[in-house]
Amino acid sequence: MGQDKFKKLAQALKQSEVLDYDQAWSMPRSYYIDEDIAALERERLFGREWLCFGRSEEVAKTGDYMAFQLCDEPLVAVRGENGMLRVFSNVCRHRGALLAQGSGNRSRLVCPYHQWSYDFEGGLAGAPRMESHKSFDRKSCRLPEFPVEEWHGFLFTNLGRNPEPLTPRLEGLSALIRNYHMEEMKLRYVADEIWHTNWKCLIENFMEGYHLTPLHKTTLHPVNPTRLCSHFPAGDAYFGYNAGYSPDLPRSNKGHPDLTEAEVDNCVMFAIPPGLVSGCGGDYSSFICVQPEAIDRVKARLGLIFYGDGWTDDAVAHAVTLFNDTMAEDKDVLVGLMAGMASAHHSAGPLAPADFEGPVLDFYRYYSRRMQQALSGA
Repeated sequence: MGQDKFKKLAQALKQSEVLDYDQAWSMPRSYYIDEDIAALERERLFGREWLCFGRSEEVAKTGDYMAFQLCDEPLVAVRGENGMLRVFSNVCRHRGALLAQGSGNRSRLVCPYHQWSYDFEGGLAGAPRMESHKSFDRKSCRLPEFPVEEWHGFLFTNLGRNPEPLTPRLEGLSALIRNYHMEEMKLRYVADEIWHTNWKCLIENFMEGYHLTPLHKTTLHPVNPTRLCSHFPAGDAYFGYNAGYSPDLPRSNKGHPDLTEAEVDNCVMFAIPPGLVSGCGGDYSSFICVQPEAIDRVKARLGLIFYGDGWTDDAVAHAVTLFNDTMAEDKDVLVGLMAGMASAHHSAGPLAPADFEGPVLDFYRYYSRRMQQALSGA
């Protein structure tokens, strides 16, 4: 029975790679609710792919640090004296206590348990009263380090060994968002939430415009109505669509001077799976860092970044309220979606045309490329 479910999902995913957008169907329920498949995702996707954990301005200055967790790995990002960002294991090499929690600024990472300390290159800086230990080599004691990349202000790391660089695989996406200058936008709102849904449902929901008008009648429909959505070609490590702004929408801030009029009137909705979705607008942009904790439980780090310094508190508050109201509508419907998918009567359904649900098919294709071998060999 176990082998059969893997085989059926592998076949459905393989089919998604060859179907046209006007022939695509959704995945079988096992894709969303099966524990064994979730375990494979944890190993093959979240254990090997590049994962976004925040924004560069959160660790912008020398001595800044930010603790976070990916899967079961406690990590800490630090900005050294040379401006280099590094990501280390957040686990003391002495007895395993966590070195840092939250974020802040300090000259060293110091273990709260026994005061072992580490410099911002990962080397051991101090180990009180350990001088007489004959088999302990202080010079070779270092925190394990993980690769890190900064891309348009977003920070990524990877738990795998010798991963292929991410940035070269995002060149097509960079060309689409370059004039928005997301790297110059500043984080003015961030919140950590738990969504009671499957992580793939969260990504699919954020990345399709089919529901914008029917679900978000008074929130997003006046801003980005479904009729103004258009699909763009996916790359190996990204996919997305354009969500046009309503021509009736008043815009107090158009964004960076490099933007064309067409770009000012457009929000680039993109995903860098498996852990980042973003809505890139000229005036301000949204993002969610995604990390599954169970089949129906996902940790979501939501943020808003704003271009320019002319934002009033009221304008920022209005944007935050719109974002949170929209997310609340999404969360509610996704809880119901999980209940529906658990039903024995759930079956795959046809996807809407490319402009509306094309990114869902792009996500299936990405998933198939990364998981086909694991599912076939399971």
